[in-house]
Amino acid sequence: MIRRRLETDTFTLNAVTPQGPLTIQFSPEWPGVRLGLFPHLLRQMKAQGLAADPGDFCVVLRETGDVVGQIGAKAPPDAAGAQEIGYGFNPSCWGKGYATEAVGALVAHLLTQPHVRSVTAQTALTNRPSERVLEKLGFTRIGSSRDARHGELTVWQQTSEPSPSPSEWP
Repeated sequence: MIRRRLETDTFTLNAVTPQGPLTIQFSPEWPGVRLGLFPHLLRQMKAQGLAADPGDFCVVLRETGDVVGQIGAKAPPDAAGAQEIGYGFNPSCWGKGYATEAVGALVAHLLTQPHVRSVTAQTALTNRPSERVLEKLGFTRIGSSRDARHGELTVWQQTSEPSPSPSEWP
């Protein structure tokens, strides 16, 4: 998939799903800003002998088979059992609830894994829509960090224990 996207803007692939085979379509909009990382990801996967990144998933609209985003775990859980996630969606899909649904499914899955005690994420201070996704899913702010590309970031966490909903925040 990564190799195909580097070769061409628009393509289809056949995917295996729990409901059976599905032809999925990739548009030039996908994967957004992550496209610049793809050459590096390919080198990493080749060095590790991987055919695919096992923690990375495409978000596909059930009705159309269109790929509208990408989500996944950034690395294995750390020693404390925290696993960081990341996600990005095609701008044409923003505000439609797809991120909340997909990220919620990923978090629910990760919290069932034996070595995962919490799921973390980071959002740029200027990315209020991404913050809202995490708030809706019961994440709480636990700190801040900084990176060269996005500047100041908010660090979020959800544990295997239910978090209070945003309406219950002080």
